[in-house]
Amino acid sequence: MTIDVDETLKRISARKGVKAVVILNNEGQAIRSTLDQDMTKKYGQLISSLVEQTRTTVATLDDQNELTFLRVRTKKHEIMIAPDHEYLLIVVQNPTEVMQQ
Repeated sequence: MTIDVDETLKRISARKGVKAVVILNNEGQAIRSTLDQDMTKKYGQLISSLVEQTRTTVATLDDQNELTFLRVRTKKHEIMIAPDHEYLLIVVQNPTEVMQQ
């Protein structure tokens, strides 16, 4: 499994515009990251909190629904978040580089 995770991380990181990839466990602790330790910790804590709040909001609005993907776009970056029951995949990219493809 580790080889598959590493290969997937490399493949995603190699895409044009991708600035960072972080994989967290369900407790918000980093399993893999292309960021330095401090930024990994920040993203892990903040994005985990955002995902939990969003999950709660979605469930409150419709208890038959659940969060499957979250995209946050800012002036500088686009943060794509794919939550799972065991893991959380975070990809940070520069949207202007992606659109130039």
